[in-house]
Amino acid sequence: MASEEINEDYPVEIHEYLSTFENSIGAVDEMLKTMMSVSRNELLQKLDPLEQAKVDLVSAYTLNSMFWVYLATQGVNPKEHPVKQELERIRVYMNRVKEITDKKKAAKLDRGAASRFVKNALWEPKPKNASKVANKGKSKN
Repeated sequence: MASEEINEDYPVEIHEYLSTFENSIGAVDEMLKTMMSVSRNELLQKLDPLEQAKVDLVSAYTLNSMFWVYLATQGVNPKEHPVKQELERIRVYMNRVKEITDKKKAAKLDRGAASRFVKNALWEPKPKNASKVANKGKSKN
């Protein structure tokens, strides 16, 4: 890209931004080709239900995000278009899936181990009689 000649149709200041944008579009294109190379049913059969939900949500979010960009390129304000509500709705579901995933990863409390740990960690005073008995045993020897 750096060796390419700068086009005079746009200001020189935005050339770097446009180059980055073009690289990003290329990366999205490659990712879509990869996703489209495997049938959806084949892909979902290999995944558990939570992973299936993640794939569906990412796909929906990506499609709506691309539509957002399309609207912006056509001069339509996407913030005033129903696609904004759709993106927000998908984001809410993505957060729900993230909460479920976090709950699955969270450490489970082993009550028995915790009570043993606390019981052994607490200081217990020795009974007064035990120290007297120990001293008497020492004095006899």
